[in-house]
Amino acid sequence: MIITRSWLSDWLDIEKKNLNELVNTLNSIGIEVANAYRLRVPDKIVVGFVKEKIKHENSDKLSICQVDVGSEILQIVCGASNVAQGQFVAVALIEALMPNGMMINKTKLRGVDSYGMLCSSVELGFAKINDGILVLDESIGKLELGRALNEYSIFNDDLIEVELTPNRGDCLSIYGIARDLATAWDLDLKKLSVFKEEENVLGIGRILRLQSEKSLNSLFNYRAIEIKENITLGLLYSLRLAQAGVLKTNTIENFLFYTTYSTGVLFNAYNFNELSKEGEELTFNLSKEANGVTKVSCNNQILGISGIYQEKKLKCDIETKIIIIEANYTDPFIIANAKNVYKEQDNDVFYRSFRGSEPKLNLGMDFLLKIFKTIPSIVIYSSSQQISEEKEIPSISLNIETINNIIGQAIDKDEILKILKKLGFEIIFFAEGLVNVKPPIHRPDIKNLADICEEVVRIIGIDNIKSKNLNFIEKNRLNLVHKDYKKLLDLRLKAVNNGYFESLHFILDSEDELKDFGFNPIKLKLINPINQELNTLRTTLLNHLVNAASLNIKNSKKLVKLFESGIVFNQDNQELNHIAFIHSGYKEESKISNKAKPNLVNFYDFLLDIKNIIGDFKLVASNYAFLSPYEQADLYINDIKIGFIGRLHLKIENARSLLKTYVCELDVDAINFKEKKAKIYSKFPSIHRDLSILIPKNFSYDKIKTCIEKYHFDILESFRIVDLYTDETLQDKYSLTISFIFRDKEKTLEDSEVVSCMDKILEGLKDLGLHLR
Repeated sequence: MIITRSWLSDWLDIEKKNLNELVNTLNSIGIEVANAYRLRVPDKIVVGFVKEKIKHENSDKLSICQVDVGSEILQIVCGASNVAQGQFVAVALIEALMPNGMMINKTKLRGVDSYGMLCSSVELGFAKINDGILVLDESIGKLELGRALNEYSIFNDDLIEVELTPNRGDCLSIYGIARDLATAWDLDLKKLSVFKEEENVLGIGRILRLQSEKSLNSLFNYRAIEIKENITLGLLYSLRLAQAGVLKTNTIENFLFYTTYSTGVLFNAYNFNELSKEGEELTFNLSKEANGVTKVSCNNQILGISGIYQEKKLKCDIETKIIIIEANYTDPFIIANAKNVYKEQDNDVFYRSFRGSEPKLNLGMDFLLKIFKTIPSIVIYSSSQQISEEKEIPSISLNIETINNIIGQAIDKDEILKILKKLGFEIIFFAEGLVNVKPPIHRPDIKNLADICEEVVRIIGIDNIKSKNLNFIEKNRLNLVHKDYKKLLDLRLKAVNNGYFESLHFILDSEDELKDFGFNPIKLKLINPINQELNTLRTTLLNHLVNAASLNIKNSKKLVKLFESGIVFNQDNQELNHIAFIHSGYKEESKISNKAKPNLVNFYDFLLDIKNIIGDFKLVASNYAFLSPYEQADLYINDIKIGFIGRLHLKIENARSLLKTYVCELDVDAINFKEKKAKIYSKFPSIHRDLSILIPKNFSYDKIKTCIEKYHFDILESFRIVDLYTDETLQDKYSLTISFIFRDKEKTLEDSEVVSCMDKILEGLKDLGLHLR
């Protein structure tokens, strides 16, 4: 965006601020300056008046002009097509050094002496505003013959180009930037004169009425003007718009955009004569679209979408006599949500409304009408039609101490409140360091305390915040996500250490195979599956693992140990984190120690692998149709079920061409390891005792375990099953051998102490109907 010192001066008194101060302050408050330079007309270029113009006898394009420069009348030969008698012009006198390095000298053109040059804006080093010479008018100030042009502020200026971040739509105007500078320098914006309506003029109600829905996301202000004769754009406005690179050919559009560039308010201008052929009163309908934007229509004809575009055929041209002027504002978040809905967009309007235009519509409308009031051929209709229902902005609670902690420096509360007030914040409540504030409507990007801290810091200036040494204090950043990640990583590493290879498969699976396996597919159906083999989300990891094992066995592998971790889904479409293992075929590879005849894997081998991976667990009888009825169980850790383990059913093994196969699937989230606590290790020797008892074949070991644990012997270090035996002599019973280890932490045990414990255990077993073998 281009700004100039003279344009800023319309809003703020910066006479004592030089270009360096302007640039430094803009940079410090977050408005980055990309380029800045002096823009000054050279000396010896003055205001002149064309008293006479005659055609050059020896040229079709040259004219001989008599130009009054106050102290004398100069004859100047000019080739511009727009030069005319009665014009005030910029005259380069003899010895004037032009910006392009050319020195003006007395010369002769086609035999006629010329004592100077009539200049165009480009020749003066400014932007192009027309195809001929620069015609002066009193929009730049009172014109005095012979007065140096660089005594007028617009011709002795500073130009600054700034780059704005997308959230600073409030600074897409001279007024917006002046507002920030006023806060930084603790100045007041200039009080602009109020527009006063003329008496005895027609009111807008004669030609326009509004019909509006409630709760629009837009604000509107409508006025009307009538143009009696053709109007032109003053030099001041033309030159400023040209310098900003936004000068258009349509005069009305130039007036509107000049106001937008100055105030930030968006405008549309409708051709009343195009809408009302007979001159009858119009009704504008303002309605909310499904996406929240406001549609403006009249007589079932769409005039435009607020903040996005206006119908081109309804725009004004040089023939337009009565114009309805619309100032509008639409919530930028609504514009953002609707930006892809409308293919037709006015780029200039959308760019501003998307970032946030100025909501003070009366500011922009009064500014525009005051310009129109200076033009005699424009009649301004009295009164206005407005939609001014502003939405309630939520307040933000602040704590002065918290703000200072975030900034890292103590800022006086009065200074903070003064900055916020200057920026347009409404202070709702203040007591003992607690403040409730409402951001201004022109700052929709401010949502929380951090945003407000940023505003305070940028106005104070980041260079004014004292630097402090960094304190390198590491905080504990461990959280649940990290712990879950570490838990799964630990399980995977232990699986690899126990000879299992990790397998990866699609999250999709075959619905038919899952049903054959005994798992119900999820209720959610895929509308467009990849293929029939991958037509549902998987409810288990086992199906893919079993297929992978089967493929390996068919390729002559006799030992297959695989595992996989990942997401599965239950029937209600909920995600679960699982890990699964499969061991198919031999227990180990062929080697000398097993004489090249390894045994097939058995349940105890597989249980030992799982124990090495997840630690101690408890087995509880289960009943899964896809597992062998004789070798299966649910796994529990800390009395919480974590999954199942067992041998695949013989039917599935045969169907998938597998050797003897064991599987296990666990819910990772359910595995909660207890913290390991270090205990003092006893230095005294242990005593071992074995106990062999007869148990019925359908007797649960849990009963025996519970019976032994209920005594809570301090000296009983551990006990475990070491043998399970049966033969014909035992008939329907097993011989179960349990090994006990006794140890005392304080002394060497005596046999009598161990015998006493064993006797109590035997008594308890007798109560269960069990006897020594």
